[in-house]
Amino acid sequence: MKFYGALILFMTLSAAWGLRCYICVGKPCKDTTTCPANMDRCTSFVLDGVVYKGCTNKASCVSPIKCCDTDLCNSAVPTGSSVLLLLVSSGIITLFL
Repeated sequence: MKFYGALILFMTLSAAWGLRCYICVGKPCKDTTTCPANMDRCTSFVLDGVVYKGCTNKASCVSPIKCCDTDLCNSAVPTGSSVLLLLVSSGIITLFL
C-alpha cells in the first residue's frame, strides 16, 4: 500500500518540475520538450506561413508571439487529462484498495 502512495506522489511531483511545450518549425508539430528553468512560457507564432513553436520567458511575449503558461498549451489540439483528474482517480483507487 505504501508503494502505491509513493508512486502517486512521484507522479504528481514530476508534473511540477518543468513546463512542457511543443517544439517545432513547420507542420505537423508532435515533438515536446521540457523548458529550461529560465523559460516559463510556451510560444507559438507564424512567420511567412511557417509555424514556430517552442519555449521562451515572459519578457519575450510580445505581438505576434502567442504565449501561454501551462503544459503543452501551444497546441491547437486539447492535451488531455489534467493533474487534478489524476489526483481524483488516485484518491478513488486508494479508497477501494
